[in-house]
Amino acid sequence: MQAHDVFIGVDVAKASLSICRHGEPGGHELSNDEASIRRWLCTLPRQAVIAVESTGRYHQLLVRLAYAMGHRTFVLNARDVYFYAKALGVRGKTDRTDARLIARYLAEHHDALKPWAPGTAAQDRLHELLRCRAGVTCKRMSLRQVLRDVPDLSAAVEGLERQFDELLDHIDRQVATLVAADVRLSQGCAALRTITGFGPQGSAMLAALLSRVDFANADALVAYSGLDPRPNDSGAKTGRRHISKRGSPDLRRQLYLAAFAASHSKALGPLYRSIKAKGFKPTQALVILARKLLRIAWAVWKSAKPFDPSLVTSPEACAKT
Repeated sequence: MQAHDVFIGVDVAKASLSICRHGEPGGHELSNDEASIRRWLCTLPRQAVIAVESTGRYHQLLVRLAYAMGHRTFVLNARDVYFYAKALGVRGKTDRTDARLIARYLAEHHDALKPWAPGTAAQDRLHELLRCRAGVTCKRMSLRQVLRDVPDLSAAVEGLERQFDELLDHIDRQVATLVAADVRLSQGCAALRTITGFGPQGSAMLAALLSRVDFANADALVAYSGLDPRPNDSGAKTGRRHISKRGSPDLRRQLYLAAFAASHSKALGPLYRSIKAKGFKPTQALVILARKLLRIAWAVWKSAKPFDPSLVTSPEACAKT
């Protein structure tokens, strides 16, 4: 860091941006459109560092333009900023106070953060398709719950289910086409598909992530996913552990589904049962198995070698889980 770095926090909404500089009073608003953002970026010093919270897609225009103009840009985990605000005792919430908070967080923690960098067109499109698929699947499940106790709507519900199937099939075909057109994604997906429990969606989601982010080790990947356990100990007391849930809920959901499928398989069923035998409840055992599968996925991706179940289903490996 240079002493004259300028740290800028931006609170992003669909139509507007609220902007604050760390250490300076006030702030200003900006329309969230390309022309307005370009004009504002042209006024910034070269040492300006910009941070936004992840908003799904509303922040993407800003970070792409800022990156293209040479500014270090960070996309922050909203959960981290939320707990940071609580630690500071922030009592109110407005767009302006959020932007000021983001600027302060950036100034204090930028050395430990990884700057944002764009993915390839294929990676970005694949990520968007998989995000949409996860959203469609969740809405489908919600509608099933709403409509399950209305039997006289069964015919209409069947038609709706067919439409969902057609939409998901269409998304899956686009995903398959994107993966097949990219050598690294194609080879990576093929290797990941050898892991018990991983299907087309899970392998594509992990391939898109691992091809874009070069994780130093499996622990870093687990932490990114939010499946890392957090201790809650004090003195002689050992508290109950919970996963951090810092990463993408879509990724965790896909890994949980993969673990569920693996737990019923001949290859990894013994491992799942060995985890339960240690006193873990079924859901806890599935989370542990999902974390194990994620570590396996990292190893398979790095080595480009197919998954060998014998390495994790031996009595010694089960005992170490």
